[in-house]
Amino acid sequence: MRICSVVGARPQFVKAFPISRRLRADHEELLIHTGQHYDEALSGVFFEELDIPEPEYNLGVGSGGHAAQTAEMMGRLDEVFDAESPDVVLVYGDTNSTLAAALVAAKRDPTLVHVEAGLRSNNWEMPEEVNRVLTDHCSDLLLAPAENAASNLRDDNIRGEVVVTGDVMYDAVLAVRDEALNEGRPFPIADLRAEEYVLATVHRAANTDDPDRLAGILDGLAAIERPVVVPLHPRTEDALRGHGLYQHAAEQLRLVDPVGYLDFLQLLSNASKVATDSGGVQKEAFYLDVPCVTLREETEWVETVEAGWNVLVGSDAERIAAALTDRTELPPKPTLYGGGDAAARTVAALEETMGVVTQN
Repeated sequence: MRICSVVGARPQFVKAFPISRRLRADHEELLIHTGQHYDEALSGVFFEELDIPEPEYNLGVGSGGHAAQTAEMMGRLDEVFDAESPDVVLVYGDTNSTLAAALVAAKRDPTLVHVEAGLRSNNWEMPEEVNRVLTDHCSDLLLAPAENAASNLRDDNIRGEVVVTGDVMYDAVLAVRDEALNEGRPFPIADLRAEEYVLATVHRAANTDDPDRLAGILDGLAAIERPVVVPLHPRTEDALRGHGLYQHAAEQLRLVDPVGYLDFLQLLSNASKVATDSGGVQKEAFYLDVPCVTLREETEWVETVEAGWNVLVGSDAERIAAALTDRTELPPKPTLYGGGDAAARTVAALEETMGVVTQN
């Protein structure tokens, strides 16, 4: 098979590397980086640390409004697909890169495969919700991380084939966990001690673009006694400065530069809790046994909330502080997203759909 895999943002790099390793054993994969995340700390370092093959194409699209960015990606991807004539276009998750590739592929011959299909937050104000739903409806093969996601697809009367594979991000965490958590590995922030700090990430537009929401989140994080470490996404730094909140944040929190994947997992694993608006971090916390406080009113990873390992607090300062200081013992952690073999299941489903037989 000739496969064009399209990525553009940090979570997609993490999801792609276990699948790329599997694919390249028997098939021809071309990795296309749209350039949606172009900062070295959000892009290049992940390729280096995860030993992801150098992309055959880097489209260099960069930042921009949703319509302009998606349109630019579509134009450039159309040229790539025309030149490469792939049998399969493989997309991940819910970014503008995902939707752009899906729309181009849907009007061409390749089989469109959506990894992490079927997630729903039921919040249509989230650009990610629009992207994932539209991509699901375009796709020929939909790979769901859990049965709940597959049920969502059946409820939507999706035309493509649905297969539950488990979560490929669990594969990724398992693949690098030993290296990231090695006792000999230098700790990213030397003066911190395990279980004595909270890790926080904030990057979603709904939180960063609204000064009241961002201020509420800052107040909630600053209200607790433990140090709060915040690897600062460029969008968040711009928002803090634009809203006049940067000085307040810098005085109350430990603002640090974005870190690579291994350093992030090390920080996350040793935190007492994590506060985040990231879908990927919610799962990484679950896999590393770290209680999660989600800075949103809803989540697409509903199973983590139902299991008692994740709590939704929005941007309310009091709820954030209360959740971060709550010492209630957590329930036993269930297995929700497979056993770490999602990449193998993904490739097997793809081969079966395409009628390809390999010797492995």
